Amino acid sequence: MSSIPSSPGALAVTDQMFFDRPGALLDRADAEALTRKALDGMDDGELFLEYRESEGIALDDGVIRSASFDTSSGFGLRAVLGEETGFAHSDDLSRSALARAGEAVSAVRGGRSGTMSDAPRSTNRRLYTDANPLGETDFAARSGLLTQIDAYARGKDSRVVQVMASLSGEWQAVQIIRADGARVADLRPLVRLNVSVVVEQDGKRESGSHGLGGRYEINRLLEAETWQGAVHEALRQALIALEARPAPAGEMEVVLGAGWPGILLHEAVGHGLEGDFNRKGTSVFAGRMGTRVAAPGVTVIDDGSLPDRRGSLTIDDEGTPTGRTTLIEDGILKGYLQDRLNARLMGVAPTGNGRRQSYAHMPLPRMTNTLMLPGQASTDDMISSMKRGLYAVHFGGGQVDITSGKFVFSASEAYLVEDGKITAPVKGATLIGNGADAMTHVSMIGKDMELDPGIGTCGKAGQGVPVGVGQPTLKMTGLTVGGTA
Repeated sequence: MSSIPSSPGALAVTDQMFFDRPGALLDRADAEALTRKALDGMDDGELFLEYRESEGIALDDGVIRSASFDTSSGFGLRAVLGEETGFAHSDDLSRSALARAGEAVSAVRGGRSGTMSDAPRSTNRRLYTDANPLGETDFAARSGLLTQIDAYARGKDSRVVQVMASLSGEWQAVQIIRADGARVADLRPLVRLNVSVVVEQDGKRESGSHGLGGRYEINRLLEAETWQGAVHEALRQALIALEARPAPAGEMEVVLGAGWPGILLHEAVGHGLEGDFNRKGTSVFAGRMGTRVAAPGVTVIDDGSLPDRRGSLTIDDEGTPTGRTTLIEDGILKGYLQDRLNARLMGVAPTGNGRRQSYAHMPLPRMTNTLMLPGQASTDDMISSMKRGLYAVHFGGGQVDITSGKFVFSASEAYLVEDGKITAPVKGATLIGNGADAMTHVSMIGKDMELDPGIGTCGKAGQGVPVGVGQPTLKMTGLTVGGTA
């Protein structure tokens, strides 16, 4: 049997959790033998074992409205032959449950036989702490932080009439076992803080919000400088909204702010570059490898190896180490995001983008941290070059149709630009366009590339996973702005 090196202690920790704890109904030898039997004659597959602790605390108007704590554990067994997948999962970590799952997934064989793919390459890299963030402080300290946030926000401005804040943390332990006995493990922390403020002036109410998080200790969120900064930003946005006027509508130039506005890149371009959509020919980018899909200077990467970032993973949920994948280079399509199944069928290497929401879900090719690299322009140059347009600093929600590439995004903070100057904040602005087409209309790329503060969650096929985005300030021409004016 071979063993893929992992973080020091990760295999030992997960062995203790899944096999060696008092009362365990499954031992390692049985898990390996049953996995080997179920995957005999398959092209790929694995046993995915997971334990997760999660906590969420929410405050509204000075009162803790909800507090939850949950633990879950289970396994997902997957067998892959050709394009077909057999998958079974259970929260019963026992030999009998795994044996039944093995019988179920073996049905995909149907008398055929494949050749098992090689195990992922090894790694000893660590991108984040192994520590459980929920074990660092007591509940009173975590809930007390939200009470402090409420009092602090109200003390900053008399116009504050409502404060909402939430703090969440989780710790996920996974072990992946392959047919040849190769094993890999990972211990994954994740924390997040959100603050929302409602202000009122002359009978008019507006709100602002800010969140941050990542794969690090929850103590970082409890530091005064951190949570007070979140309050300041939420309050700033709310007060600007009080002065905002209805957004204009029509086709115009748009400058997108650095950081979180990269969510447009994620939705409008990133999903279209995932391997499954391109293998099946349903993406607007299918069959376009090596051709121009964006303006010169546009380089887009997906990087799951950034330390402490929300979208990062030491290994993906198939055991492949994450890395930096170039998707678009100087406007030319260079690559897709691949899990093991789609990579094998397309004759390329996996990129470490096989992700699943939990043991009860099959892995899919998904983004990690999707970024556009910086250029040389300044924000001032972009603004001064606009006759009439929109400066969208922050985005709210958005959606995209993968097949057509059409997207719609709402701007939560935006400004009207007239004759090269920012003149007034506006509200109700939406950006409408086509992702593949929009990237060809990037006319200026800023040198101020920023990552988002750590708040992204991506949905696909009913699964949600944490992700990151980032970009420099961008100027785009020919976008359609839907407004309320």
